Amino acid sequence: MGHIEPIAREDLPQYEPMFAIVEASMGFVPTSMPTMARVPAILDTFAAFAATVMNAGAIEPTLVQMIANMASNAAGCRYCQAHTAIHAHHLGVDAEKVAAIWTFEHDDRFSAAERAALRLARDAAQVPNATTDEHFAELRQFFDDAQIVQIVAVIGLFGFLNRWNDTMATTLEPEPMRFAVEHLGGAGWEPGKHAREDPRSLDG
Repeated sequence: MGHIEPIAREDLPQYEPMFAIVEASMGFVPTSMPTMARVPAILDTFAAFAATVMNAGAIEPTLVQMIANMASNAAGCRYCQAHTAIHAHHLGVDAEKVAAIWTFEHDDRFSAAERAALRLARDAAQVPNATTDEHFAELRQFFDDAQIVQIVAVIGLFGFLNRWNDTMATTLEPEPMRFAVEHLGGAGWEPGKHAREDPRSLDG
């Protein structure tokens, strides 16, 4: 259960247009957003920045989500792992490929370009940061500068989200919980502190 209670959606009518857009894209409204709404300026700024980073258009949306998933895996944020996994799947990434993102180095389903981006995400999300000049030399074989900027921006955005949700113990919503239990459990994923009070209940 989360450390801070999110504000009920019905008590945030000013954010209903934003929530409707997010729900149409993701299938649900992340619990983190009505929690951020306790300081409206934080939610306003975060939402604008996240929309810009995730929808910049320099790289494919599926790769955006796989990069976000890898960064969240490396940082250990179970909440963001579940979110990015289900979103990647909704965008067309096969569930088995989603589950194999952490082992991309030895999986033929990943292209050389995807491997370069995921390698950067994995190593940049570590503490201390493990990126080197070689990461960028490899990236430039497949991506131009604008694309690399978006890749790094996605990693940076999830640096914030991983810290936020892991620290807040944000409660995971039913939809990504179901997907993660079914498809990521075999790779060691578990909800941990992001489970609802009764982790057996996946109902809203």
